Amino acid sequence: MSKIVDRFMRYISIDTQSDEDSTTSPSTYKQFRLARLLAEEMIDIGVSDVRLDDRNCYVYGTIPSNTDKDVPSLGFIAHMDTAPRTPGDASNARIHRNYDGGIVKLNESVKLDPAIYPDLKKYVGCDLIVTDGVSLLGGDDKGGIAEIMTLAETLINDPSIPHGKIGIAFTRDEEIGKGTEFFDVEGFGVDYAYTVDGGPIGELEYECFNAAEARLYFKGRDIHPGYAFNIMVNAVRIAAELDGMLPHSQRPEYTNDYEGFFHMTWMEGTSAEAESRYIIRDHDLLAFEEKKMVMQKCVDFLNGKYGNVITLEIRDQYRNMKELIVPHMFLIDNAKAAFRACGVEPIIQPIRGGTDGADLTYRGIPCPNLSTGGMNFHSNTEYMPVQSLEKMVDVLLELVSVK
Repeated sequence: MSKIVDRFMRYISIDTQSDEDSTTSPSTYKQFRLARLLAEEMIDIGVSDVRLDDRNCYVYGTIPSNTDKDVPSLGFIAHMDTAPRTPGDASNARIHRNYDGGIVKLNESVKLDPAIYPDLKKYVGCDLIVTDGVSLLGGDDKGGIAEIMTLAETLINDPSIPHGKIGIAFTRDEEIGKGTEFFDVEGFGVDYAYTVDGGPIGELEYECFNAAEARLYFKGRDIHPGYAFNIMVNAVRIAAELDGMLPHSQRPEYTNDYEGFFHMTWMEGTSAEAESRYIIRDHDLLAFEEKKMVMQKCVDFLNGKYGNVITLEIRDQYRNMKELIVPHMFLIDNAKAAFRACGVEPIIQPIRGGTDGADLTYRGIPCPNLSTGGMNFHSNTEYMPVQSLEKMVDVLLELVSVK
C-alpha cells in the first residue's frame, strides 16, 4: 500500500460529520480527533509553525521557501468534515483491485453499477477505494487532506524541489457553510491559495454558485379529523403546497452547468406544525436574488391564503468568486499547465456547489479549486481511484515547483 493510500485510509476511518443544527464551533467535537492527528503528523514530518486552533478546530502550518526567486506565497486548503446526511464512519472501506468495468457489490443492496454511474468506465484497470455501502467514503475532503499532506512530506524530504513559501490549512464545518467562519486569514499569511476539494481528476474551478439557505416554519391548526371541516389547517400539507409552487424545472435533478436551483434538503412535521429547509443556488447574482424573491412571494401568497402560518428565514452563505479570480488568471493558467505536465487534461467548469475558497476569495485570498480525484461525493456509493490520489500529488508538486 502506497503512503498516500495508507494516509487516506487512516483519515477516512475517523468520523468527522458536521451538524447543521449545532450551535457550537465546531459543530461537532469529533472533528477535533482528526485535527489533532493532522497537527501531530505535520510536526512529525517537519512542517513549520504548526498550530491547532483548539477553540475553533483549524489546523495551520508552513513550509518555508527554499528558493531565492521572488515568487508569491501559495496556500493549500482542505476540509476535515464530511456531509451530515450520510454516516461518516468509513472504517470498513476496502480497495477493489484492478476494476474490470463491471458491477462492484458494496453490500447486499448497494452496488456500483456502470449503467447508473457511467464514469466508472473511465477507471477500468484502476484500484478503487470503496465503502461498505453504508457510509460515505469521506474523499470529500479527506482525499484533499491526504494529497496536501503527501505534498508537504515530499517537499520536506526532497529539498532539491525549488518552491516558494507554502501555507497549509485544514478547516472544519465546510459542508454546512461555516468552514471559514473563524479562519485566520492574516495568520495564514499567503498571497494566493487553492482548495483541493473537487471531484474527478483534472477538475479546475473558479466559478461557483451564489448560495443561501432557507428555513421555513409552518404553524397549523390541529383538531380531530372528524371535526376538521372549516377548522383544520394542516401544516404538512402547506409545506408540500409551497414546495409544489416552486418551479419544478429549477430542481437540481433537472438543472446543469450554469443553471441554478431550489433544493429541499429536509422536511419534518405533523398536521400541527412542520419545518422544511432548502438551499438556493445560482451562478448569476441577479437570478440568485430573484430566486429568493420567488420563495418570499410563495410564502406571502400562502400566508394570505391561510392566515400568516409561515415564517421564512433566509441566510446567505457564500458568493460566486469568479469576479475576484479573473484579475488573477495566472492561477488558472498555472494549474492548467500543471495538470497537462502530468498527463491530465484539465476540466474547467463551474462548481455546482461551493468551497471554502469562495469565502476566502472575498476575504483577500484568491482561491480557485482543484480536483481530489474522488467520485460520487455525498453518497454511500462514493469511491476514490488510487491512481487519481497519487496523480494529484504529482500535479501539486508540479504546481509549486519554481522553474
